[in-house]
Amino acid sequence: MRKSDKKIENQIIKTLTQVCESALEDIAGFEWLTHTVNFEQFPDSLKITCIFNNNKDLACYLNSTNSIDLKKVIEDSLQEIGIKIKNANKQIILDSEENCTLQHAGNWRQRLS
Repeated sequence: MRKSDKKIENQIIKTLTQVCESALEDIAGFEWLTHTVNFEQFPDSLKITCIFNNNKDLACYLNSTNSIDLKKVIEDSLQEIGIKIKNANKQIILDSEENCTLQHAGNWRQRLS
């Protein structure tokens, strides 16, 4: 990783940590978020995954008319540090621990076969 990439990575981590801390306080069922990035294709390769406790909490969040738009908060926060998300619907994913557990279990069963 180049020195400039490391600097950007640290800015992303700091910004997303602030978003995460705020979301933990303000969004029922929100648990954590993570990101991946390939600096050879940055910023298009930046992907952020926001995890809710379970599918019910995720559905409640998605169906809420007065909920905080987490994707917009992430976009705006990254914009403040000079990172433009081109397609939030592809680059910011909302998921649940429940789905992650099911996916992991499915992958585990495939390896056993």
